[in-house]
Amino acid sequence: MFPTDAKYTKDHEWIREEDGSYFVGITSFAAEQLGDITYVEVPEVGEDFSITDEVATVESVKAASDIYAPISGSIIEVNDALEDQPELVNENPYTDGWFFKMNASNVEELSALMDANAYESYVQEQDH
Repeated sequence: MFPTDAKYTKDHEWIREEDGSYFVGITSFAAEQLGDITYVEVPEVGEDFSITDEVATVESVKAASDIYAPISGSIIEVNDALEDQPELVNENPYTDGWFFKMNASNVEELSALMDANAYESYVQEQDH
């Protein structure tokens, strides 16, 4: 159900390493809970964040929600496609719907995140 090559937070962000940098987005569970996504605000390239800092915002027909940094680091790229196509988050949250890419300043922080199985169990607990 959830990609096994990613790690997950209790706030429903995912993070996936690729060539030494990290893509970040929200999970399919979060996207379903929000409903149709209408707006995404991403951070500026070059900004630095500490783990759990508010980094981005996503708005839907139901609610607005903050996106938090799953690890500490700096933003090296943002997904500009979301400006005109926020629905990509609903359609493909793990591929086209990523929010930003970052460098890690402390890769040890990844060890505190959930793997796909743990996140699936966590979601099932939240759903009840």
